[in-house]
Amino acid sequence: MFDSHCHYDDHAFDEDRYEVLDRLLKEPGSPVDKVCHAATDENSSLFGIETALKYDNFYTSVGFHPECMDTLPEDYMTKLEELYVKACATHKLVAVGEIGLDYHYEGYDKEAQIRLFDHQIEFAVKKSLPVIVHCREATQDCLDVLNNYVPSGVVHCFSGSAETAKQVIGLGMYIGFTGALAFKNAKKARRALEEVPMDRLLLETDCPYMAPPPYRGQRCESYMIEEVAKVVAEIKELDPQEVLDITNRNACRLFGIEYKKG
Repeated sequence: MFDSHCHYDDHAFDEDRYEVLDRLLKEPGSPVDKVCHAATDENSSLFGIETALKYDNFYTSVGFHPECMDTLPEDYMTKLEELYVKACATHKLVAVGEIGLDYHYEGYDKEAQIRLFDHQIEFAVKKSLPVIVHCREATQDCLDVLNNYVPSGVVHCFSGSAETAKQVIGLGMYIGFTGALAFKNAKKARRALEEVPMDRLLLETDCPYMAPPPYRGQRCESYMIEEVAKVVAEIKELDPQEVLDITNRNACRLFGIEYKKG
């Protein structure tokens, strides 16, 4: 399995971060094949760069999440270029992200978010890198920016409608689903999944968040992605392992990583 979106820099892992990663990525018999760290700011990007040097199957992105607007450096594009250069030296940089729009919380600056998203997505296109897109309660503005650039990439933790899913697929992008797909009230997400071709589907945990049943209430880890695969398998009428193989291959294709089965 390829966890295409995770946050092992989160404070939830402060007490045992590298023990967890060792267990997932180094221990024989671990079902986790690869993970992609989704950076959210400068420190998160640096964590991804440093950790990518520790583990052969740990990949990273660089970027500024819309929720970091309050701490965003004025020279953020200069910082992004510096992070890009550092990450390239690891040969493990696979995307620009997590970038996008988030209008959920009160007091957000819509124009500033769109400007940040626009600048970073333009950067990714120039560098020939895919984008990892965060879109929360900002569907039309997000689609407008994506339509302007038509980048390669993924809309992660997809929570939109089936119609929005079709528009994202029409742009040639991938759609990522998390453990939320396995929640009892996930009817909207499951309907959207029906519109996603298997060759455009990615699986992710967004860990430490949204642990799927039967792990609800626990800290989410990459191995739990198997529960997401079971739901996809049920809806797509496939074997769960086939779903894991296909989505692993899809993530490798998107991120420019050699795919090796087994």
